Amino acid sequence: MTTPFIAIARAATAEGRLAADTLLALRREGWGDGLITRAEAEALFALNAALHERSAEWCDFFVEAIGEFVLNGSPPRLQCSEDEAAWLISQVDHDGVVETMAELECLVRILERAENTPDRLKHYVLAQVERAVLSGVGPTRCGGELAATHITAAECRIVRRVVFASGGHGPAAVTRHDAEMLFRLKDATLAEENAPEWEALFLDGVTNYLKGFTLAHAQLDHARRRELEAFIADNQASVGRFMTRLAREAPQVMNHFGKVFGKKQPGGPDYGALAAAGAEVTPFEQEWLARMIGADGEVDELETRLIARLAAEV
Repeated sequence: MTTPFIAIARAATAEGRLAADTLLALRREGWGDGLITRAEAEALFALNAALHERSAEWCDFFVEAIGEFVLNGSPPRLQCSEDEAAWLISQVDHDGVVETMAELECLVRILERAENTPDRLKHYVLAQVERAVLSGVGPTRCGGELAATHITAAECRIVRRVVFASGGHGPAAVTRHDAEMLFRLKDATLAEENAPEWEALFLDGVTNYLKGFTLAHAQLDHARRRELEAFIADNQASVGRFMTRLAREAPQVMNHFGKVFGKKQPGGPDYGALAAAGAEVTPFEQEWLARMIGADGEVDELETRLIARLAAEV
């Protein structure tokens, strides 16, 4: 269904507008085979750039369709390869900036949905969100406005989503990259009337980095995930055939299987111990915090509250 889809998208691109029935036709053609191809995704980017007005319905479809191509266009599902990350960045960043909030929302939503993404994409999205917050261009898809002079409630929502995204630098956890962005945002807007949500976001984010924990292998990269899926697919059938034949030809062996191998003993990570270890602020983290706080030669109000929170949790 690629040809009709692209023809519809190109016609709308030439007009610079998207009627409701045209969007419905795109949905029907795009999801008709349950797959968004690269050619279709590129046609959607071209259409998004050409539109004079972008409705909420269009943004929803654009975000959904591009995310489907990037994360599920090729196996494994919910993973983004290096090639797909490079393609996505090239589509969004063709002139050096994220032009529309539909594109920014698309980037953020991909990080939220993904099990993991390449570091290149993680750094790119984090940088684009920081730039959008500090430049304050255009309305956010999640409501409210961006502002160049202060941090709005809408900006707090989009920053929180990126910082805690499952496909970000840490799965639903704050990393040093995220925490340093929060410090930069704080320093740039220190004298402004920021939204009440900003204080909680800054304190929650930095505290999570200093006192949270993640498992070492919480995220599998694209190549490793493909290896595991291929191994499972290759072995499921052969193991099933082996067990069926064994049960038919040597039932007495099957009766002794449990005696030979025994029951699997419970094991796995001690999450309580990991959480307790993560709650300890290490010497490296202490040094990092001192460096971040001392960067401008003074301790501001938010930094004072951060120190008080950390002290209260010791």
